[in-house]
Amino acid sequence: MEKESIASIIQKQRELFESNRTKDVKFRLEQLNTLKKVIKKNEAAMYMAVYSDFAKSEFDTFMTELSMVYHEINLALKYLKEWCKPRKVASSLLHFPAKSYIYPEPLGTALVIGAWNYPLQLCLVPAISALAAGNTVILKPGEQSAESSRILAAMINSNFPDDYFHVIEGAADVSSQLLNHRFDKIFFTGSTTVGRIIYKAAAEHLTPVTLELGGKSPAFVFRDANIRLTAKRLVWAKFLNAGQTCVAPDYILVEKSVEGVLLEAIKSEIKRYYKECSLTENYTQIINDRHFERLSKLIDSGDVYCGGTRKAEIRFISPTVMYNVSFDDEVMKEEIFGPVLPVIAFEDIDVAIKAVKDRPKPLSAYVYTNNRKIVKKLIKEVSFGGGAINDSVMHLSNSNLPFGGVGLSGIGSYHGKTGFDTFSHFKSIYRNSFRFEPPLKYPPYTKAKLRLIRFLMR
Repeated sequence: MEKESIASIIQKQRELFESNRTKDVKFRLEQLNTLKKVIKKNEAAMYMAVYSDFAKSEFDTFMTELSMVYHEINLALKYLKEWCKPRKVASSLLHFPAKSYIYPEPLGTALVIGAWNYPLQLCLVPAISALAAGNTVILKPGEQSAESSRILAAMINSNFPDDYFHVIEGAADVSSQLLNHRFDKIFFTGSTTVGRIIYKAAAEHLTPVTLELGGKSPAFVFRDANIRLTAKRLVWAKFLNAGQTCVAPDYILVEKSVEGVLLEAIKSEIKRYYKECSLTENYTQIINDRHFERLSKLIDSGDVYCGGTRKAEIRFISPTVMYNVSFDDEVMKEEIFGPVLPVIAFEDIDVAIKAVKDRPKPLSAYVYTNNRKIVKKLIKEVSFGGGAINDSVMHLSNSNLPFGGVGLSGIGSYHGKTGFDTFSHFKSIYRNSFRFEPPLKYPPYTKAKLRLIRFLMR
């Protein structure tokens, strides 16, 4: 896309926003209903696009992508009027007879940059939040999932005016062009490396950002856990989307006494659900050759307990478990983002916690145990974006739980009401009356007045 075209669309979106049309709640509800109908109409085409990018089944695509998209739209349609209402807050006696309110208002023109690994969900869910909050939106999908990007552009650009909601496709050069312009909000999902670039560009315009990044998310397994069920849940969470999930368990920290039992249980679960040498409707491809080669090198760098089968011609890597792993190994130096699961044994919980804390704060963390003291200790001592006890990944599906990272794993959060809040400014309004005016704040300033102010401001 030409630079002039990008500038023109941004300007048109800014003009529409300044007209106040998008601030009307009725208008927002109409647009969300239209979007829901458009998605429903194009559902089959979206399944085909995701299959082309990942060889991903319709079931898997609905479960991990469209189900969350529909849920977010339905939630906004149901509660938007309530979310938009001014909220009265308490005032102290010092402010009598005034009253205080908080008014949510949209920020303006938002740029949403999606990610390739869940190309529908990670584009549409933040866009829904932005539209619900009353913003205009430019959406830039991840270019690596090319067919999914194309279907998003086709269905949105043919059903919405470009001054309101528009998809701009392209690679890194297009993102750079977009970032040269001033937006009122930037929402980015992707790697920490690119997140730094986004943050730096946004700083030039003092644009607020939400960064949904990643990191090495640990799963702690203790000897009192139900090992069979733990293995089942970990295998599902790790190998969902062939491990290309930002909140997937990146590695396991298991108590030494149950390491062997857990490894065998994981191996058994993998055999139950996945085929060693071929793609099935339960499994997906690696997104491209570059990531396939990167993951292959990680597998070759250590000891493989099970899996490790690769077929370059279809970008297939079987669910792989690595053992005899240390924090100094190659597989522990970066987020894996693929179907490779390292297992590290520990004997001292404090040593394990320190190893996690010595590294960047993860996006997620998971704890498998029935010991409440251990759960309390880990939640208190380890900083991470969000997580689960005796499960993995499922916290993402509860829209009442804000989703986001901390530190290098992200800035800000979204989903449900939190998504609406992320794309809103909350305007503080102090409303006084002409009926009464206390003399307290006016001269002459006396010790008696000061004592009274101290009392009222306690």
